[in-house]
Amino acid sequence: MRVSVVRPGELGPAEVKTWREMQRSSAHLANPFLSPDFTIAMGEVSAEARVAVITESDGPVGFFPFERHGGGVGAALGGWVSLCQGLVHRPGAEFDADALLRACGLGVWEFGCLVEGQRWFRRFETLRQRAVVLDLADGYPAFLADLRGRSPKFVKSTLYKERKLGRDVGEVTSEFSVRDPGELRLLREWKSAQYRRMGRPDRFARSWVVELVERLHAVDTPDFVGPLSMLYADGRPVAGHFGLRTDSVMIGWFPAYDPEYARYSPGLIQHLRMAEAAAGVGVRSLDLGISNGSEYKDALCSRTVPVSEGTVRRRSATAVAHWLRTEPVRRTRRLILDTPALYGVADRAMKRYGRLRDGGGRTSGGTE
Repeated sequence: MRVSVVRPGELGPAEVKTWREMQRSSAHLANPFLSPDFTIAMGEVSAEARVAVITESDGPVGFFPFERHGGGVGAALGGWVSLCQGLVHRPGAEFDADALLRACGLGVWEFGCLVEGQRWFRRFETLRQRAVVLDLADGYPAFLADLRGRSPKFVKSTLYKERKLGRDVGEVTSEFSVRDPGELRLLREWKSAQYRRMGRPDRFARSWVVELVERLHAVDTPDFVGPLSMLYADGRPVAGHFGLRTDSVMIGWFPAYDPEYARYSPGLIQHLRMAEAAAGVGVRSLDLGISNGSEYKDALCSRTVPVSEGTVRRRSATAVAHWLRTEPVRRTRRLILDTPALYGVADRAMKRYGRLRDGGGRTSGGTE
C-alpha cells in the first residue's frame, strides 16, 4: 500500500471519479462533507488542506482529507465547520492508523465528527455522540406521517403557525435552491447575529468560512450542490438555510431566520418545506448533526447515527507535547458536558455575555 500526499487541487479527474464511486458504494460515506467537492473547495481557501491518496496495485483504495498544521499536528479538514469527517475508502479496505499518520508526516490527528465504520480510528475515540437524521427514503408524505405519530404537537403547532404567518403577513412560499448571492449574505447576517446573541464564536467572522460558503454555493452539479433554501412571506425572506447535498444525502449546516417573525417559528416551517423539496429531488436522508439537546432536532428526528471525536497519536515527542497541552482542556469540557448543572451555568453565562456584547438587544433567532 502506497500513500501520496497532495493538495486537493492536484487531484485528477480519474481520482475524483473513483472517490465518488467509493461514496456511492457505502451509504455511510455519502455525506457531502466527505465529498471531493468539499475537499477541493477547502483547498482553495486553506493552504493547510491536504489529501492522502492511498493506492494498491489496482488503483486507489482510499482518500484521507486532513489539515496539516505546524509541528506535525493534523486535524480533520475544515474541522471548525465540518459536521462529518473521516477516510473515504473502497468497501472492505483495511488501514493502519499509525502507518497512515506516518506517511502523512503527522504525529497527531484530531477529529470531531468522525463518521461511523472507521474501525482503524476506534481506539482513539474519546467521546461518542448521536447525529440526528430525517429519513426521507420513502418520500415526504411518509416522513410527515411518521413525524405526526412521534411529535403530533410539534407538527400541529408548526403548521398552525405557517397558516397564521400567511394570514398576518402574506402568502407563504419557499424555494429550495436560491442562487442569489444577496440572499446568501442576508442569511449570513442573521446567523452571525444569532451567534453573537448566544455568546458563541461567529463562524462568519472568519474570512475563509465566508469564502468557502460562497464557493460551495456556486457549485451545482449532478453529484454535489450547495443549495440555499429560503422561506418567504408576501415575497419577503423570513427564514433560510444553507447546506450541502450529494445525490442522496443532505446536511443541515447554517439555518437562521429574521427575528422580526420569531413568533411564527419560521425556521421550523422552513425545515419542513426544505425536507419536502429535498425528498422531491431524490434525497434519502437529511442529516442535522449532533442534537446537543436541541428541541427542534429531537422533534424532527427519525433516527440517529453515531459520530465520535478523539485524537490519534503516534508514539512521538509531538504526541506527548500535544497531550500535555490539550488533555486538561478536554477533561474540563467533558466534565461540563456530562454535568447538567455545570452545562446550564456555562450556557447561561455565554448567553448573558452575548447579550452584553450586543448591547442587550434581541438581534437574531435560531432555527425555530
